[in-house]
Amino acid sequence: MTTRNARRTARTARTAALAAATAALALGLTACGGADGGSKAAGDDHTAGTSASRSASGADSGSSNGSGLKDGAHSATVSNKGTTAAARQCRGDEMLVTAVHRFAGQQGDHLLLTASNEGSTPCWVTSYPAVKLGGDVDAAALTHSKKDNPGGDKHITLAPGGKVYSAVNLFDYGSKHHTARSFAIALRGADGRTGPFYSVDAKGAKPQFAWNEADVLNWNTEKPYDF
Repeated sequence: MTTRNARRTARTARTAALAAATAALALGLTACGGADGGSKAAGDDHTAGTSASRSASGADSGSSNGSGLKDGAHSATVSNKGTTAAARQCRGDEMLVTAVHRFAGQQGDHLLLTASNEGSTPCWVTSYPAVKLGGDVDAAALTHSKKDNPGGDKHITLAPGGKVYSAVNLFDYGSKHHTARSFAIALRGADGRTGPFYSVDAKGAKPQFAWNEADVLNWNTEKPYDF
């Protein structure tokens, strides 16, 4: 009798232990399922963060305005240097630069410079472009205009397709002047150093321009002189 009771007690203990083990296993599977669901949620958040980054660079959910940018997206923004860490400096070989000779033969003769970011990622420009008029690549670059507005130390971040403007002020005194139809341009870094120079042909009703002296304006998000 005592032996049968001992066996019954042992079976009861094994049954209770098995039930406890089964409950523990089920609890473990539930916990793994919860962890997996958390990983998926984290993945969704990562995807949302990527979309937000794209929107910040100009590809938001607005409608297109025909320039490759979306309505409401800023093609060029001015900021302090510390806020453009996400963007890199623009390279000359990814910028499309055009020049139009304006007001030929008049006081206030200028070359309007337009530079657009033809790359696929945002980049920044700063200061004023390095410009060498004519074909003398060994000549010194033009100086910055003393009459320019302040702010040349700012970074202007360009979304893909974004544009910035500058101008070359031409001073023609009518004698012993130089003439040209093209010039060379280079971008400046934050330290003032220039990158490679690229040739640009002047356009307009009279593409040939003349000068005795000339200087350059800072890059700007708006066209100078109401061009």
